[in-house]
Amino acid sequence: MEELSADEIRRRRLARLGGGQTSQPTTPLTSPQRENPPGASAATTPGMTQSMGLSAQGMTPATSPIGATGAAHRSQSSEGVSSLSSSPSNSLETQSQSLSRSQSMDIDSVSCEKSISQVDVDSGIENMEVDEGDRREKRSLTDKEPSSGSDVSEEQTLLLICKIFRVSWKERDRDVIFLPGLAAEFKYNSKEVFSDWKDLIGQILMEVLMLSTQMPEDNPFASLTATSQPIAAAARSPDRNLTLNPPSSHGTSPMFCSPSSFGASSLSSLYGTSPGFRSFTASHASTSASPASQPSLAISPHSLVSNPCVRSLATSSSSAQTSSSRHPPLTTNSLPLSTSPRPRTVAMSPLPIVINYSAPQTVATSPSPIQASSPRQRPSIMGPPLFPVTPPAAMPRSTQHNQLPSRYYCCSTESGSDRFTIEACKETEMLNYLIECFDRVGIEERKAPKMCCQPSVSQLLSNIRSQCISHAALVLQGALTQPRSLLQQSLLVPYMLCRNLPYGFIQELVRMTHQDSEVFKQIFFPIIQGLAMAVKECSLDGDNFKYPLVALQELCEIKFGKTHPVCNLVASLPLFLPDSLSQGTGRELQKLSVLGSFFSLSVFAEDDTRVVEKYFSGPTLTLENTRVVSQSLQHHLESARSDLFKILHNILLNGETREAALNYMASVVNRNMKKAQMQTDDRLVSTDGFMLNFLWVLQQLSTKIKLETVDPMYIFHPKCRINIPADETRVKASMEDIKSWLAELNEQSKFAEPKFPTECFFLTLHAHHLAILPSCRRYIRRLRAIRDLNRTVEELKNSESQWKDSPLANRHREMLKRCKTQLKKLVRSKACADAGLLDENLLRRCLQFYGTLIQLIFRMVDPRYPDMTLPLIAEVPKVFAALPEFYLEDVAEFLLFIVQYSPQVLYEPCTQDVVTFLIVFICSQNYIRNPYLIAKLVEVMFVTNPAVQPRTQKFYEILENHPLATKQLVPSLMKFYTDVEHTGATSEFYDKFTIRYHISTIFKSLWQNVAHQGTFMEEFNSGKQFVRYINMLINDTTYLLDESLDSLKRIHEVQEEMKNKERWDALPRDQQQSRQSQLTQDERVSRSYLALGAETVDMFHYLTKQVQKPFLRPELGPRLAAMLNFNLQQLCGPKCRDLKVENPEKYGFEPKKLLDQLTDIYLHLDCPRFAKAIADDQRSYSKELFDEVILKMKKAGIKSTIAIEKFRLLAEKVEEIVTKNARAEIDYGDAPDEFRDPLMDTLMNDPVKLPSGTIMDRSIILRHLLNSPTDPFNRQHLTENMLEPGKGVYEQWFKKGDKKNGWKENVPRCWVQFKIPFFFLQ
Repeated sequence: MEELSADEIRRRRLARLGGGQTSQPTTPLTSPQRENPPGASAATTPGMTQSMGLSAQGMTPATSPIGATGAAHRSQSSEGVSSLSSSPSNSLETQSQSLSRSQSMDIDSVSCEKSISQVDVDSGIENMEVDEGDRREKRSLTDKEPSSGSDVSEEQTLLLICKIFRVSWKERDRDVIFLPGLAAEFKYNSKEVFSDWKDLIGQILMEVLMLSTQMPEDNPFASLTATSQPIAAAARSPDRNLTLNPPSSHGTSPMFCSPSSFGASSLSSLYGTSPGFRSFTASHASTSASPASQPSLAISPHSLVSNPCVRSLATSSSSAQTSSSRHPPLTTNSLPLSTSPRPRTVAMSPLPIVINYSAPQTVATSPSPIQASSPRQRPSIMGPPLFPVTPPAAMPRSTQHNQLPSRYYCCSTESGSDRFTIEACKETEMLNYLIECFDRVGIEERKAPKMCCQPSVSQLLSNIRSQCISHAALVLQGALTQPRSLLQQSLLVPYMLCRNLPYGFIQELVRMTHQDSEVFKQIFFPIIQGLAMAVKECSLDGDNFKYPLVALQELCEIKFGKTHPVCNLVASLPLFLPDSLSQGTGRELQKLSVLGSFFSLSVFAEDDTRVVEKYFSGPTLTLENTRVVSQSLQHHLESARSDLFKILHNILLNGETREAALNYMASVVNRNMKKAQMQTDDRLVSTDGFMLNFLWVLQQLSTKIKLETVDPMYIFHPKCRINIPADETRVKASMEDIKSWLAELNEQSKFAEPKFPTECFFLTLHAHHLAILPSCRRYIRRLRAIRDLNRTVEELKNSESQWKDSPLANRHREMLKRCKTQLKKLVRSKACADAGLLDENLLRRCLQFYGTLIQLIFRMVDPRYPDMTLPLIAEVPKVFAALPEFYLEDVAEFLLFIVQYSPQVLYEPCTQDVVTFLIVFICSQNYIRNPYLIAKLVEVMFVTNPAVQPRTQKFYEILENHPLATKQLVPSLMKFYTDVEHTGATSEFYDKFTIRYHISTIFKSLWQNVAHQGTFMEEFNSGKQFVRYINMLINDTTYLLDESLDSLKRIHEVQEEMKNKERWDALPRDQQQSRQSQLTQDERVSRSYLALGAETVDMFHYLTKQVQKPFLRPELGPRLAAMLNFNLQQLCGPKCRDLKVENPEKYGFEPKKLLDQLTDIYLHLDCPRFAKAIADDQRSYSKELFDEVILKMKKAGIKSTIAIEKFRLLAEKVEEIVTKNARAEIDYGDAPDEFRDPLMDTLMNDPVKLPSGTIMDRSIILRHLLNSPTDPFNRQHLTENMLEPGKGVYEQWFKKGDKKNGWKENVPRCWVQFKIPFFFLQ
């Protein structure tokens, strides 16, 4: 038994603690081939090509010093990123036990061999004894290992170990670290130095690390020259500056597989910008100078004040002790690597950054740095808040952007150069050394692959890797220096963002630590927090956004068996799903949650001004430039969203975190319900960019969901995660109906347990409602605002001559300036929205999902789907009736958007389902309670009409030739045309004109289709439905033409006043403004009403050409004739000159075309009955009017001579009937009141009795019923079937006629004149 000193005991115990497990992973952990730096050559060890035997026999007591300088630069990092962590209160013994409990697990579902080397830890440290017999026994066991052809000597093995660790215990050299402890042991008793190679490796690493902590004046790593670690090499450069460069080769790491540096614009908030953090002084250098000659930024620390929201995350109450360290100033820069969507126009060389450990300084405006005067103090809590506070607005922009703690700094120039410093502390130097040692193992494996494949050498290299990882874990915890708090930034984050970790480093670190939850959390929580900090300030104006995303994505992909350790940690964090603290629940979730920062990347100007400032703020924005930039930004978005999908998908794949992920997804939906409102406060909800990213991820999750696995009853399920408001409008059912139905379902226990496909489908559905559609509405509002501002600017410019000398000239100039500024801002904002919203891939996925939703709805309404027939069953299925109305409305609203702004998206495999959806629900109006929802479906048909949108002709052809449309579409549209007269809304009077205009346009195109002409003719001949339709058409034409022509008269009046400059200037200023305001309003009304009126007249024109009989019915003929006569009088009467306005085409006024169509309608209906109807119109008809019409048609050449002659003959017939009517009025002017209609005071031709007892003429009451199905005297419900024939009425009149001064003698002539039925004369 041999007694050792206390220092020796402690060193060996720490060596064992750092050793950890030494199992051989099943996946290669080698890094890609690296290049040798200039001035360094790869050292080849003599005898390395010979066979090596790892036997301890014949071992020489000492080896030659290893000073190999040949190495290559480090490759990019590997598949996962993690580190060890421990609470500051954990002792070294506890850490040893934690590492001992770690078990070896496979990477990427491949089981690895469980060869676990237990860590031997004794309980005492002061009196630890070493049994010499046990040591010899271990050595003898090593000696007895079979060589199996391995002839590697022990000296060569030591050479390999020393080469990898770059150490020596024989002599000092500038390229190696001299180990005095091992040197003394080898000199004293070389055979008792180590028991096996693992023991030696542990002792080497621990002595190197302890040297760095025990020798503050002499840095042991300073003796090393540049190898594969560029950071360490630059730190030891003569100018004592730290330069971080991107890796020299692309590498083959599955994690961080492309070389680039992390952008300063992204890292500017990597560690926060809270007022509590350190300030610094900065000055920019000339862009043409070299990095060595440029002035630098001097940064001085302030005491750190942690953010309360982050302080709550701390699980350890102990804080790091304050200590001072002496390090040279650190300057960083990197090679400019940029793949920005648009080439940068300004080339700038990197700005070197110098960090001095000094007292607080103020911001310097001088190019020279401010010198530090006091040593750097390490604060007790180094970590900034997870979401930094916005810098004060008064601070200069450059200062705001770069206000960071002195521990970390990054900067970028326009040329894309990105650089930052890493925490200047002992732990960083240790970590650099361990990473480089890990990397050199891979280099050796590539240089001598055959030798390294030998089991003994392979096991040795595996031990080296494991020991490097274990010691790195201790360093990351601060176990060798000072314990690190959870809120301190992880030393690994900069490596991850710069992609400078060797292949296999992270997987091994995760494998060795994930089974101890406390240790794992202490290491990885700072990493996750650091990545969240980095991505928060990232922007899509560059490429740097992808590095934090890729880092977290690949962290989440690391798994052992079926467990994703990092996913477990992320989901267990308090801020994975934070509680709501205010009314702004949606914005809170985006800002505070762990994943919120990652989902916040956006191109919208409202979300991130950097994109619009960089790409859309140039002097000229051409369509081609905008298109190219939009495509590039969309590519960036696609890349970011793919990474977001992988992150969330891995959390869902992990069985332990699936529930948490679903809760997070549901919370995003539930907390942003206000986004669906027409007017909402954007500060309370998540941004459009966040919601669209979230939607994209859910779309990917829903892609492979089979409809058969989706339960349509989910939203009524007691365990439904989605909170549907109680006042949400349903498709058909009332809230009372839903409550009774749900109570019945609960009693019968018909609910099945929700499955993931169902939950994911409905979450995606509601995400569409809250993401894509609010974005579409905002886009449309922005276009309207641009159009209005353009109109205002144009009007101000055109009227400048009128106001430039007026007292309001300054006010108008200021208004013009503001409008131009706002217009420019909106145009740039629209350009960003084009990139973020008009993404064809995104819109196609939305359309495909809505196609799936349509199929689900069809399964509810018709079990025979896809073999559907119309009409649907009369009873509306309860599950369909209880659906939220927006399930159907969103489909229509989205179709309206893409047809107008991206019609090429419409042609997808789901097009057939979309067409069927439109036809089925337009033809099944009893299934939908809200008439405006049906109107929206009709509007979709309208906007797809080739006359409106030529690019949707193919879609419209599919629609109008659909088998269900040929028989049902025309009658349904005709019915809705009349039903929309009363919608129940306050704006129903004006809404109906737009809806009917849409239907009229659809009818016009359907009439051209032979398949629909037969249906039209059936409707024309069927009677009642078509008669109601014609009556509404007459009503609309009368009102629209009347209003539009009146507005033209007012426009004419104002224009005439303004032509007379003296008279106009004589008017008071307020009166001038009033007249101009009235002119603007009249112009808007005339444009709208003339368009609608022209469409209705056009409808009359082609309908009367095809069919005449319905128009000649007693209840319709007189009204149609009166309407035509009145409009002829407006166009050709004595006051027709009042319609003469400047630029009539501006208002859509075409008097010649209108006159031509009106006179054509006369000719289409030319017959004695219609001639009588014209003659009966005593309000507008006159012989002079028709003569004037004929004269104007001849003068303007509107019609052919034959047509004009036919119109003249019709006028003659009418005049004859007028003469007869005049005589009849004289003969029967004294008819009793009983013979006259009580409403119109005309002789009744066919009297009928109403249920109320009132007697009316049939034609007059039928005309009333066409507009309102009520009794005109008591407003009771009334239909045509309730009218009683008037035979008994005439018998009573006979008796009364005997007493009327011989009036009875004229009754027969009266009846004959008005064609009273013959049976009344019996």
